[in-house]
Amino acid sequence: MRRARGFTLIEILLATALLASALALAFATLRAATASVDRGEAMARRNERMRAVEGFLRARLLAARPVPHGIDERSGLALRFRGEPDAMAFVADLPDYLGRGGPYLHRFSVHGTPGKRRIEVAFDLVQGGEVVSEPQPIAPEVLVEGVAEVRFRYRGLGADNRLAGWQDRWDVPEALPLLVEVQVRDAGGDDWPPVVVALPLAGSYAIPAGAR
Repeated sequence: MRRARGFTLIEILLATALLASALALAFATLRAATASVDRGEAMARRNERMRAVEGFLRARLLAARPVPHGIDERSGLALRFRGEPDAMAFVADLPDYLGRGGPYLHRFSVHGTPGKRRIEVAFDLVQGGEVVSEPQPIAPEVLVEGVAEVRFRYRGLGADNRLAGWQDRWDVPEALPLLVEVQVRDAGGDDWPPVVVALPLAGSYAIPAGAR
């Protein structure tokens, strides 16, 4: 009987090379799959954060009421809405899950350096058209952080009693704007879908620009 022949060195080297190539391909596929999963999870987190922030902003703006929260020192008129590119304030009923309920001044403000912005919201109790202090005030909350830019814009009636263009500052503080827009750009440079809200109770307090 003939003795069984073993593997030659060339055959062993060829098998080792093929095994190494297969392992490299498997690791590359695994890395690509892991990166794809990570991107999917990051996108899901981003979308979830966008929806949460948009939902909160929309709900609070829809609840805005034409309730005074102070007196404008320049005009002597009641303050109902303050609007700046990086801050806005208005009165709305606070849900019980956020505090003790009732009318509260909602103060949204943008903080941080360019590229590292955050939106904070603070609540102050309003009674008799004035902000009053509470024994246990509600601490400000960070609504979103780590975004590149945030911008608030406002729209109301023009001098011709028609809808005017967007403006960065609301110059009729005794009235509510008809529309409010919130623009957010995330740290990656992508723009979030703009949040545009029509204030339901603004109609009866809409004052054309220049009418004062």
